[in-house]
Amino acid sequence: MKFAVGVERVGKLVGVATVGRPVARLLDDDSTVEVTRTCTLGHHGANSKLYGACWRAARAMGYHRMITYTQHGETGASLRAAGLIAVDELRPRSGWSTPGRPRQDRGVDGIARVRWEIRAGDYTVAA
Repeated sequence: MKFAVGVERVGKLVGVATVGRPVARLLDDDSTVEVTRTCTLGHHGANSKLYGACWRAARAMGYHRMITYTQHGETGASLRAAGLIAVDELRPRSGWSTPGRPRQDRGVDGIARVRWEIRAGDYTVAA
């Protein structure tokens, strides 16, 4: 994890987000961060505020791109509201387990995903 942010409403923490290095090795270029988790208590706009705060913090730390993912069927409304753009549709993965490093299924394998990103400067993205 590189950093975490929170959003509050009337002095009460109502959402958090964690940001780290991109999980995908090919995207880990030292100028990109990935929002790995967000969690809110359901307050309207909290998720969008978290993504916006993550991007501002990432920019202040010198990063030029921020990515995250949604699962197939999620609208991505909070991501669009924060300025992120859907850039790639990813096929479902079979899982993280390998013979050399067996892992348990966490319930997210076999689900298609969408990668979203926002970039500094020009917002041109390559899919």
